[in-house]
Amino acid sequence: MFGPILIFDSGIGGLSIFDEIRKVLPDQDCCYLFDNARLPYGELEESVLIQGCVELICEQADKIGASLVVVACNSASTLVLPGLRERLSIPIVGVVPAIKPAAKLSSARHIGLLATPGTIKRSYTRELIEQFADGCKVELFGSSELVMLAEAKLAGDGVDLIKLSAQLEPIRQSNLDTLVLGCTHFPILANEMQQILGDGVQLLDSGVAIAQRVVFLLNEFSHNKAAVCRRKQLTAIYTTEEISAGLTTRLAEKGFTKIVSHSSANLG
Repeated sequence: MFGPILIFDSGIGGLSIFDEIRKVLPDQDCCYLFDNARLPYGELEESVLIQGCVELICEQADKIGASLVVVACNSASTLVLPGLRERLSIPIVGVVPAIKPAAKLSSARHIGLLATPGTIKRSYTRELIEQFADGCKVELFGSSELVMLAEAKLAGDGVDLIKLSAQLEPIRQSNLDTLVLGCTHFPILANEMQQILGDGVQLLDSGVAIAQRVVFLLNEFSHNKAAVCRRKQLTAIYTTEEISAGLTTRLAEKGFTKIVSHSSANLG
């Protein structure tokens, strides 16, 4: 049996990746696991983040018989992939900032990376820039506030444009022409960001590339798997005791028919 895709993030940001996967794999079972009890990941110590993520993902992957794991979080992907690959035999896809396509697209050779503070300071991020953005001016902008603004938006609250504008002001002043959204939460705010930054700034994220990678790996992995016809199931699991009614509504609108706390989830 070809099992569900397990999509993992610290909060609802990974739904931006889920949306892209659904476009290319509309009939694929998915389990969306979000560790909102420890949100935002960009503020956690690395050892704490790694241990918690690896245990949570491996437990859930085993429980649901996952066929593939997507770590839909830049902060986690830069740290937890080696630990996961040691313990899981299924394909694992991480998310990295879209530095390479940004460098190719920027006519001014001036790009920015907007991410959480954790992603900004990681050596992995610096290595991406050195490898793929040679010859470009690259500016780094860290924000955890945008994560919470995105969470609030998806829960049904209006976006505080004053707070958003204040967070983006250094970017507006920089004269760059291409901005990498290096956190999966940030595409949720893309329309508002574009409104503030103007059409002269291209916004790039990794969603489409991740979805294409998932399709490729599933095709490779499924060669020895039997196709099974069954009702599609979308499950969402959170790590707090409860979530807001607004977020429950948004998840249901996206097709999730089972929305439960990790402590009470029984997916056997």
